[in-house]
Amino acid sequence: MDEQITNELELFKEFLKKRGASKNTIDSYLSTVRLYFSRLSKIDLISLHQFRIYLIDQFRANTVNTRIFGMNQYLLFLKTQELLPEELQNFKLSSIKHQQKPFLDNVITKRDYERLKKGLKNDGNMFWYFVVRFLAATGARISELIQIKVEHIRIGCMDLYSKGGKLRRLYIPDSLQQEAQEWLKGLNRNSGFIFLNRQGNLITTRGIAIQLKSFAIRYNINPVVVYPHSFRHLFAKTFLNRFNDIALLADLMGHENIETTRIYLRKSSTEQRLIVNKVVDW
Repeated sequence: MDEQITNELELFKEFLKKRGASKNTIDSYLSTVRLYFSRLSKIDLISLHQFRIYLIDQFRANTVNTRIFGMNQYLLFLKTQELLPEELQNFKLSSIKHQQKPFLDNVITKRDYERLKKGLKNDGNMFWYFVVRFLAATGARISELIQIKVEHIRIGCMDLYSKGGKLRRLYIPDSLQQEAQEWLKGLNRNSGFIFLNRQGNLITTRGIAIQLKSFAIRYNINPVVVYPHSFRHLFAKTFLNRFNDIALLADLMGHENIETTRIYLRKSSTEQRLIVNKVVDW
């Protein structure tokens, strides 16, 4: 990367700071511009379209759109510095639509969930046993899980409020409530958050994700399907299989739009294939 571009990146950094961008956002956008110039030598219409094609080929939709937005911010910066070619004065790279797959994959199966639970319990690893249990039996998001307190377990639910002030109640099933109370009683825990690290601080969401992958490997489960949100998917799919009320599930999951919940009506690609093989005999 030549000296001129390096200097421009420093100015771009200051431009983003003045616009109130966070450090993570600034780092992301600078990384995008560096990626651009690692592959292309100049800013023009053809090169920008080539970069967009490259992004689509290499990254997932969310990442593609983040990088496209970063590149558009760089073009805006160049325009303010009167460094943008005339043909690009009103140009923006277009984002891509995130096309939802017609199936829900990479979700832990009930069998693997039971294997994970059993392994953790047999090894006496009750803290992580309850992490997994609460994720799968309540449908909690990982950010919600770490907010659960002894007091919530005592009453069997936790009230959550969205940014718009809408109430959602996270229910703790009786069987889980009773088992968790016995565990906490043995630890002499009478109040406060239940998922704390050894230093007595709230365990991090990243720490949970990393540890779950480790347990997947230990118990011979595909690590691809073992991540925090996978258990929320398991909760939703299992709930619908046993009680087919999608409106109720949407409320339990905290979905603003019921269309978000409809993905759980879909079969996985493996399930689709089994059905096709069973049905199609012509």
